[in-house]
Amino acid sequence: MLMSALEYEESLRQYRPKVFVDGRRVESVVDEPAFSPGVNAIGLTYDYALRPEYAAIMTATQGSSGKLVNRLLHINTSSGDLLNKLEAVRLVCQETGCAQRYLTHDALNAIHQVSARIDDAKGTTEHREKFAAYLHDVQDRDLTLGIAMTDAKGDRSKRPHQQGNANAYVHVTHRDGKGIRISGTKAIVTGAPYMHEFLVMPCRNMGQEDADFAVCCAVPVDAEGVTIIARPAGRPGDKAALFSNKYGQSTGVVMFENVFVPWDKVFYAGEWEHSGYMTYNYATHHRHSCIGARAGFGDLLIGAGALMCEANGFDPAEEHHLRDQMVDLIKITEGFYACGVAASVYASEDKAAKSFVPDPVFSNIGKLLLATQIYDMHKIAHYVSGGLIVALPGPDEDHNPETAAKLSDVLRANPAIPYEKRIETARFIEDLTASYQGGWYSVISLHGGGSPEAMKREIYRNYPLGSKVDLVERLLDRGVLHDEKRSITQNRQPGKCCDTGCTVPGQPVMVSLPATTKAKSGAM
Repeated sequence: MLMSALEYEESLRQYRPKVFVDGRRVESVVDEPAFSPGVNAIGLTYDYALRPEYAAIMTATQGSSGKLVNRLLHINTSSGDLLNKLEAVRLVCQETGCAQRYLTHDALNAIHQVSARIDDAKGTTEHREKFAAYLHDVQDRDLTLGIAMTDAKGDRSKRPHQQGNANAYVHVTHRDGKGIRISGTKAIVTGAPYMHEFLVMPCRNMGQEDADFAVCCAVPVDAEGVTIIARPAGRPGDKAALFSNKYGQSTGVVMFENVFVPWDKVFYAGEWEHSGYMTYNYATHHRHSCIGARAGFGDLLIGAGALMCEANGFDPAEEHHLRDQMVDLIKITEGFYACGVAASVYASEDKAAKSFVPDPVFSNIGKLLLATQIYDMHKIAHYVSGGLIVALPGPDEDHNPETAAKLSDVLRANPAIPYEKRIETARFIEDLTASYQGGWYSVISLHGGGSPEAMKREIYRNYPLGSKVDLVERLLDRGVLHDEKRSITQNRQPGKCCDTGCTVPGQPVMVSLPATTKAKSGAM
């Protein structure tokens, strides 16, 4: 069943999570103004799946059930699925800034993979079957899941089992015939207050001593023992926040205190050998999705920058310094997005799970580019807009009889653009780049999905450096020495010119949106 945004809001009323924001207990998440921008952002992912012009990319047929599901709940079975997911994320994020629900997709795909891997290692089908049942239930009810992955971590120099306070990491405290109990803290959970359930996942590769911390399970948001301490989503109620008083993202610290989880919601508990595989695959899926998300944000800056140039009386095509800046903004946005497309095209199949995974090199390069260039995107928006975006009087002055007429007269630039239109655009850019919300977008882009250092490690680890060394040795007539002791040449993955490890010919391709729909949505 595909829900609408209103049905999603009503579904949240069935839950009674223990939530705090701004030092007070929240009685109803849906009716709490501090969370309204976040609920709106998630709601759009529901409504867009019901719109005929977006159905091709916002929905998919789940192969294991044959049912139509929201794209953000789908297990990818082709390169085309990954391309469609990337486009779907860009579409919803160019409307909301960050639609958040794509994290659900990334976690489901990673757990699907690790379930198959554990079964293959044990010679069973138990984990596949358990996860498939959960997946189909989530899809049938069209749920949104919060990803409880990043632990509080405590002393970063110590492993989980070495922490002075064990609750710095979520861990298993008890096992019996009915299920497990878990305690600990997840420090950064996107959209925590307005989720249906949490997917608890390990945030790092665990050793044997950390087996109790290697746990992956599903927990309802209002399970007994769960406490959510959240921050407001966006800038609700701020008159100057023309964007983020409508759309935003809450994050929450989620504390688990002796929370019971039945075995049918436990995907693994103690299988420490598979924790690294889980985090690696989740990171790859998530960084691929982040590329689409920040491309949508880039679309907002490109459109707002062009509008601001026009409102200021300039045509970027004639003012070369403005044109150069706009081209740089376009280059940055489409450059990292192109990495997402390449990661989809060169995706590989997880043979055990029978699902597709984005190419890790291109996924990590794209995420690294957006993470380090988000500040350049903001700088360009500031350059083309001028200082007015932070020097404007507050919006109340627009209606002050003593000041409004004078401001309207002197702060108008392009005679063809009304004062109100120029000021709205300026405040829009301020909201996205020079406010609390702008700072939030910078930090979440830099650190969301892992730090730049983590991406650099993955790029180096997965790049076929050995094949490049072999190439040069052949050109130098040295022959090729496959010396296993030379670690620098061990990675000899196939190049990007063949189908081995890449997209198999005949795989379903991306569904294109009609040209009229692209024009309306701004989708590429």
